[in-house]
Amino acid sequence: MAISKDLIAASSTPIVLAILAEGDSYGYAILKRVRELSDGRMEWTDGMLYPVLHRLERLGHVEARWEVAESGRKRKYYRVTRGGLAQLDEERRQWQAVDATLRGIWQMVTLRLAVDAPPSRPPIPQGT
Repeated sequence: MAISKDLIAASSTPIVLAILAEGDSYGYAILKRVRELSDGRMEWTDGMLYPVLHRLERLGHVEARWEVAESGRKRKYYRVTRGGLAQLDEERRQWQAVDATLRGIWQMVTLRLAVDAPPSRPPIPQGT
């Protein structure tokens, strides 16, 4: 199942903030965590992640620092700020409202389809 780009874009902020709420992380590890959490259904790219991280940094929801990894490579680590945690809480409330709305709509649509569906025919007896 492919998830639309619009839905991925809309969910990127709460996903990144929630991952960073687990602990400080860097780009590749965040991409890997998204893949894990979505059971491979969401394949983010660098080109999608870094603009989100930079926007969250500009808004003060995320702070970044450079560290040298054991391999000797420099990595930019991101951490969620207190303001970022407050934003995550707000994002959670909004997504819960959207989820509840969609669940209600889908339940009504499912019931309506069941009522409007033509009656099924009984099976034809075989070999009598």
